[in-house]
Amino acid sequence: MARVPWYSAEHLELWIPITLVAAFSQNIRGALQKHLTGKLSTGGATQARFFYALPFALLYVIALCFVFGFKLPKPNAEFVVYAASGALAQVFGAATLVALYSHRNFFVGTAFSKTESIQAAMLGLVLLGDKVSAGALIGICLGLTGMVIISGARHEAGIRRIMSSLITRPALLGICAGLGFGVSAVCFRGASLSLEGGYAIQAAFTLLMVLTLQTAVVALYLRIKEPGQMSAVITNWRIAALVGLAGMIASVGWFTAMTLQNAGYVRALGQIELVFSFIASVLIFKEKTTRMEFVGIAVIVIGILILLLFRNA
Repeated sequence: MARVPWYSAEHLELWIPITLVAAFSQNIRGALQKHLTGKLSTGGATQARFFYALPFALLYVIALCFVFGFKLPKPNAEFVVYAASGALAQVFGAATLVALYSHRNFFVGTAFSKTESIQAAMLGLVLLGDKVSAGALIGICLGLTGMVIISGARHEAGIRRIMSSLITRPALLGICAGLGFGVSAVCFRGASLSLEGGYAIQAAFTLLMVLTLQTAVVALYLRIKEPGQMSAVITNWRIAALVGLAGMIASVGWFTAMTLQNAGYVRALGQIELVFSFIASVLIFKEKTTRMEFVGIAVIVIGILILLLFRNA
């Protein structure tokens, strides 16, 4: 049996540090995107994320091909179905999440949208045959529990209100949003795995095609429903371009990690993004935190550790 090189993805479990970088970059993108509030509509801010990430994604693919010698993958029917389905599912998830904000108790739906990781794990099993170990499932469920605890701690209604609101419209919208993000994660993995050439170029090419489709779809929506927003996206290019760059780095991380590992595992580990936000709020912004928020963060960290330690058990 051939010995696995020390630098290989299998040996180093590269999906773990790649996911951490993706989560951290997504945090930066979120912080930058706040500067667009009031300048762009929700649709315009969403388009800024896709529109300005697209050229960076193209440059990344070109660099992989001409600098590192990768060959451009040849798309097939399976790739087209997975990539298109994932792109549209992600747009649906984002739109559904936005719809939550029109509800007074939108935080209930936001909490349920965090079911994305467990939905991705189950969908990955059904669509791609990605097995989920008992230990990993426990870790994913603990991460979800921590997210719910934090959501309840940040609102007066509390955790009990969230858990008793399963059949309300916001909760159903949140579950649908989580489903959209879960489907997109699994489809992106399926699209990337259908290609050949190496995990880096497979992930990069998938990202480029997905961003192209999403940019076109959202541009068409803005043209019909929000005329003038596309011009605003271009006018605010200084901040929007930074949002696009940070978003592209995060997306490269997500797509690459999901090419290497079960999408449910990647999204579950990605919950560490909230830990990063929590640390920043305490150490940098000196914001007050509650005891339940500390408990929620601790539960998420324990869930991540269990996921990593027992994912193959």
